[in-house]
Amino acid sequence: MKNLKIIYAILIFTLISCKKEVAKTVSINKTESSIKYAKGFDIINENGIKKLIIKSAYQNSKEVTKYFIYQKNSKKNIKETQLSIEVPIKQIVVTSTTHIPMVELLNEENAIVGFPYSKYVSSKKTRKLIDSGKIKEIGKESSLNTEILLDLNPELVVGYSVSSADKTLTTLKKSGLNVIYNGDWLEETPLGRAEWVKFFGVLFDKEKQADSIFKVIESNYYDAKNIALKSEQKPTILSGAIMSKDIWNLPAGESFVAQYLKDSNLDYLWKNSKGKGSLSLSFESVFDKAKEADFWIAPGYFSSKEQMLKSNKLYSQFEAFKKDQIFTPSTKKGETGGIIYYELAPTRPDLVLKDIIKITKPNLLPNYQLTFFEKMK
Repeated sequence: MKNLKIIYAILIFTLISCKKEVAKTVSINKTESSIKYAKGFDIINENGIKKLIIKSAYQNSKEVTKYFIYQKNSKKNIKETQLSIEVPIKQIVVTSTTHIPMVELLNEENAIVGFPYSKYVSSKKTRKLIDSGKIKEIGKESSLNTEILLDLNPELVVGYSVSSADKTLTTLKKSGLNVIYNGDWLEETPLGRAEWVKFFGVLFDKEKQADSIFKVIESNYYDAKNIALKSEQKPTILSGAIMSKDIWNLPAGESFVAQYLKDSNLDYLWKNSKGKGSLSLSFESVFDKAKEADFWIAPGYFSSKEQMLKSNKLYSQFEAFKKDQIFTPSTKKGETGGIIYYELAPTRPDLVLKDIIKITKPNLLPNYQLTFFEKMK
């Protein structure tokens, strides 16, 4: 009997020890992510180590790249074979106008030392730095000047590519510069694009500020959406235009543009179509479906009705054309000609949503002034 009691005690002790060990293991391997909407990147804290993970560097990319983030002047406990980024970054090169507003929101525009084809930059703050020579011209977006970049020797180059690894960026990597891909433009939801501000938050060691900025944008977006949902009116919407070879391009039903229209409580006439990019349709099919649409939002690159008619006189047969209900973002530009929408809209989807609501249901936002769109003249 005494032996049985001893054996029983040993079993209980073993079970308790195992439970403690399991609990300890779960605690050690705990992984936390701070990303809610974006699909192309992640920020995780794993075993006390921060990682910035790029999941989609360019279209159809299967490669997942992990960067270990560590503080300057701290002990670098990272293997030579592992990619790492030392933060906060003090000298950075960015390569897309969509990067500019995110850097500015974090008050880090003075860290930018180079930008390609800078005439496209519309922001007044960054434009001033470019004009004063503090931000160097580093070529064009598809052809970066490696000599200037190597001479600048930035701590990090934030690049992007459309469908494959960019040759210039690969050359820069081989030359010893730190390069990271930013795939914000691949995101399929408005808030997914805006959440890339957290990507820059990590680089500048301003994660809390980036989180706070994004929460405000997210809150504003949902506030506007809820206002739109209160309206029983659902005006019909046409978008796009013929861009080349008699093909009319307009947003597919699962695209981020269609999401804006859905969240504005509108009846987008192609809302039930499949796809997250654009549809390629004939003029006839668009005309049959949208001849009497209430509003025509974002008619391609056109900036005036006269320009549209020179391209195709049949545009005048749409009711939205006849009633002056065409709205475009192409007319609001920066000092040097860059279209403000392309630069700022990905970071501020809340303002895009408010614009669309103001256009289609003006009484819901009586004091709001349009940020990106204007009525086409």
